[in-house]
Order: sequence, then structure tokens, then C-alpha cells
Amino acid sequence: MGHSPQVRQRSADRALMVMMLEEVRGTMSMEDLSSVLWHERELLDLLVFKLETEQLVLASGRTRHLGRAAKEVETVLEAIREAELSRAVGVSSVVAGLGLPDDPSLRQLVETAPEPWSTIFADHLDAFTTAMAEITALAESNRDLLTAGHRAVRETLAAMQDVDTPTYGADGTAETGRRSRNIDRSM
Repeated sequence: MGHSPQVRQRSADRALMVMMLEEVRGTMSMEDLSSVLWHERELLDLLVFKLETEQLVLASGRTRHLGRAAKEVETVLEAIREAELSRAVGVSSVVAGLGLPDDPSLRQLVETAPEPWSTIFADHLDAFTTAMAEITALAESNRDLLTAGHRAVRETLAAMQDVDTPTYGADGTAETGRRSRNIDRSM
């Protein structure tokens, strides 16, 4: 099976980026690396925005634009992957003079870089840690909303078709013989 034109184009774009970054290797300064880290931070902030947008679409129950919101999240994730590649090459070229291995963590760079770069990289590390916690929480919340929405649609369709919907018993095992019903007693 062949890949779609979009997948082939992304692979070609990535290969070109690797070649370009390899040409830059060894010439990136600490300032250049800090700029790359700033760009990655901006992308993480954009990802938070896109995940919040996706969450609002999910929470509204109006899923018409859910596909678009998910596609925008994927587009930002692809840009982040490319920025990570740029960062990896940048870090590799900067650490040559610091006595660190080729692929050190940002924390190792913070511990080894001279001032003011140690402080600047520590700020980047703190920002990445905070952003990742926020992104993780949003992704989990969106996953929960998707799961609840999927379950509600399944139960509604099953009720309309008079089919038993699987439920879970007290011990956590799936049960199919009982009907799942939500009753609003205020009616």
C-alpha cells in the first residue's frame, strides 16, 4: 500500500529540513538555540489554545466543527515535531564545547551552560514543564468528553433501535442483559 500524497510530502519536507539543519550544525549559538526554544514555547502555547478550542466544541455538544478542531491540533503537533528536530540539532551543535553528550536533556544544559544562558535555559525548562502539565490535563479532559459523548450517542441509538446497550456491573465486568437508563425524576 502506498502512502497518501500528504504523507509523502511531509516525509519529503522532513528530509529537506534534516538536510538543512545538518548544514547549520556546528554553527548554532546559544542565542540561536534560545530562539528555537522560544519558537517551541510559542507552539506549545498555540497547542494549548487549539486543545481549549477543541474542548469548547466538545463541551458545546455541537460537533459540526470537531473534525476541523482535531485537524488543527494535529497541524500544531506536526509543527512541534519539526521544532523538536530543530532543537535537537541546535542542542547538538551547542553542547560540543560544553563536554556534554550529543543529545543532552535541557536540564543537563541548564546545569552546564554558563550564565546568563543557564538561567535563560532554566526559564525555558520551567515554561516547558508548565505547558506540558496544562497540555496533559487538556488532552485528558478532551478524551473524557469524547468518551462521554460516544457513550451517550451509543446509548441514544440503542434506545431508538430498542437494542441492549452494554453496561458495567459492580465488579467492572461488561453486562449486556440489562438496559442502561437515565431517568429524570423531575418530569
